[in-house]
Amino acid sequence: MRKRKLNPGTCIHALILTALLSPGLGAQTRPGQRNLTTLEQLSESFQELSARVIPAVVQIQSLGYAPVPGRGLAAPGVVAAQRSTGSGVILDTDGYIVTNAHVVAGAQRVQVTLALYSGEKKQWLSLLKPPGKTVPAQIVGIDQETDLAVLRIDEKGLAALELGDSDRLRQGELALAFGSPLGLENSVSMGVVSAIARQLRPEDPMVYIQTDAPINPGNSGGPLVDVLGRVIGINTLILSQSGGSEGLGFAAPSNIVRTVLRQIRKSGRVRRGHIGVTAQTVTPALAAGLALSRNYGVIIADVQPEGPASDAGLKVGDLVLTLDGKLMENARQFDVNLYQRAVGDGVTLEVLRGSEKLTRQVTVIERPDDPLRFSSMVSREKNYIEKLGILGLELDEKLAGLIPQLRKPAGVVVAALVAEGNYQGETLLAGDLIVALNREPVLNLEGLRSSLDKLKSGDVVVMQVQRLGLLLYVVSELR
Repeated sequence: MRKRKLNPGTCIHALILTALLSPGLGAQTRPGQRNLTTLEQLSESFQELSARVIPAVVQIQSLGYAPVPGRGLAAPGVVAAQRSTGSGVILDTDGYIVTNAHVVAGAQRVQVTLALYSGEKKQWLSLLKPPGKTVPAQIVGIDQETDLAVLRIDEKGLAALELGDSDRLRQGELALAFGSPLGLENSVSMGVVSAIARQLRPEDPMVYIQTDAPINPGNSGGPLVDVLGRVIGINTLILSQSGGSEGLGFAAPSNIVRTVLRQIRKSGRVRRGHIGVTAQTVTPALAAGLALSRNYGVIIADVQPEGPASDAGLKVGDLVLTLDGKLMENARQFDVNLYQRAVGDGVTLEVLRGSEKLTRQVTVIERPDDPLRFSSMVSREKNYIEKLGILGLELDEKLAGLIPQLRKPAGVVVAALVAEGNYQGETLLAGDLIVALNREPVLNLEGLRSSLDKLKSGDVVVMQVQRLGLLLYVVSELR
């Protein structure tokens, strides 16, 4: 008779319930002897789960440029050379890996160390296992807003994990965090889902799964899994006063991960839609101050002139009741539902204006991209322009498609500012397109460097740049 193999997840649920409810657990069956069968089975179930998950968890090392913290809003896009390590998880046997954007942001070289497990070559007898195979990785795409990145390695026959449905999570569910905390690869910790949707800032469109499963620096990018071994989140950050785990870990939900992975695999980036409005969550205080007819839901705080919402007749102060028939309860829900719409799609909004209900059809357009979207495309050797303190990219057909309302056919895109750059004066910003320098057109990197080489320390430099669709002059002085 064939023995039926138990599903480890189902087994864990049953064993924990038994452990909690069984009055005889731990009771003595005879003097000096305790019945530990149930706990042993529970332990074995966690061992089996870990053995299935660990082969798909990788350690990531990156070398490159990353944003400098603490610079403030006056100088966004400033970067400096940095080494970083983190974790990742293989979600496709073809070698696609998801990690955090901050693990590989600005990286010029990324390496992935695969897990070494007993079934790979032989049964290792020593407790200390040799490191797994280290291979180069390509950055397929980065999404700064969700802090997610997709890598790919040229390896076959890889172990991969399945993405779960984070919308079905419930507070109190068991969760296991995998990764390389503080560089200690193949580590696992256990806890529960503390909260299923946590915003770190008001009106932030990104929400996280909160867990008390211990997460530390180095866990970033590793998977948070349920008891069936499905990835329910990507470990992203901790809130801590000491710098270590204090039971406040946050993971990007798997349904957001799925959307980002799909879009990056398709086009190399995430294209988010918007309709030209600013939505805010209605609070009782806001409703009282504006004398609204309801003290909950979503209110339109701004409508961009000549945008899709304006063209459709939406106005400031409209209360959004539904989006494509779905009730809108808060601004984050409104924004996320628009993010998932393809550019060019139409959405139906039902709004309340005073006591009148109105229905409007609005076309979704693409939202301007993050100014650091170019930072992963550069290297210091090829793109550093020391006299301006920038990493620059020559405008080509691909980059032209990423710059809205392109005004000039040629120039150098500011991919990032380098913190140690020899530059003073008005600030260039990541995403600026330099089209002229002291009235001379800038056609490429070589031309820009050549123009700068003609100048000496103390000379004034006036650059014509395109910024957010507008042309302006940026004045500086060479040191």
